[in-house]
Amino acid sequence: MRDADAALARVEAYATTLHDSYVVSRILIRQEAVSSSAIEGTQSTLDELLTSEETQDEEARAAVKSVRRYAQALMYYVARAERHGAAVFQLGLLKQLHRQVMREDERYRDKPGELRHGTVWIGSKDIAYSTFNPPPAPQVPGCLEQNLVYMRDDQNLQQSLVTRMAVAHAHFEAVHPFRDGNGRVGRLLLPIMMAADGRTPLYLSAYIEAHKQAYYDALKAAQQREDWVGMIGFMADAIVGATAELMRTREGLSELANIWSTRRTFRKGSSSLRALDVLSQYPVLTITRLAVLLKVTFPAAGKAVDQLCEAGILRERTGYARNRIFLAPEALSIMNRPFGEAPVVPER
Repeated sequence: MRDADAALARVEAYATTLHDSYVVSRILIRQEAVSSSAIEGTQSTLDELLTSEETQDEEARAAVKSVRRYAQALMYYVARAERHGAAVFQLGLLKQLHRQVMREDERYRDKPGELRHGTVWIGSKDIAYSTFNPPPAPQVPGCLEQNLVYMRDDQNLQQSLVTRMAVAHAHFEAVHPFRDGNGRVGRLLLPIMMAADGRTPLYLSAYIEAHKQAYYDALKAAQQREDWVGMIGFMADAIVGATAELMRTREGLSELANIWSTRRTFRKGSSSLRALDVLSQYPVLTITRLAVLLKVTFPAAGKAVDQLCEAGILRERTGYARNRIFLAPEALSIMNRPFGEAPVVPER
């Protein structure tokens, strides 16, 4: 637990050095959306998601649109939790989160955002062989209210944030308030709880995805035997692991930026030099996007992009003459690496 508290403090200290209080939040939120959705079998990639957002592609695969909605929900409700604190934890929040992440799921039989009306079970196709049975549908609203009271800490239990996150998450998943999508909503609530507590959120789904069996074992022990030690320990380990991963990514991108700066002679204050500072948040972008970010004209942004392409920093991916999309493949490689692996930074 001390290691987790130290990790949270480390993230807070890092956040104070940045203009972005959520620590390169744009990419972290999208990585969270990709990883959390992958746990449930909805497969997309960070590259696909970022490209879809740049083009506002409504013809994108359903999986990509689902992940995009997950990221949008996370951005909105993390910011809302920062403003309103624990008061955000209301039944309406849970329904809105579920509606957002399940809207594109054509296989979902219920209306997104509505609590389940039927019996569900976990662990088998046949309830006779289930490993866990959530409460009957009529009991779901009452169980959820208890969960929300706990997340708001209305009883002022004086528990650590890590403990509250672990217990609230396990309890929410045990209630299983929706026919499907509970895992995604439950994982959305973790960074929202951090933001509501006044902390800089960490995004834990990549750690959970990399340690799925330990995660399921901890949930099972908490739900079936009320053995909370394993769940709290897992949550603490996830926070420590996510912090270490964040710092490795930070160091890799910092080293990459230094290498980029040697690829050509950049004029001080030029758009191409300033563009290097935004590629860690926008490794996939259009010229229009860069012009807005740098507050320069479209021709100035276009010239910067041309120079970065010549230096091997950006690469055009569409082959179109218009509406071109550019990506920074070396930055994406660092961001997309398997959890726990060291970033691979090119030689100078």
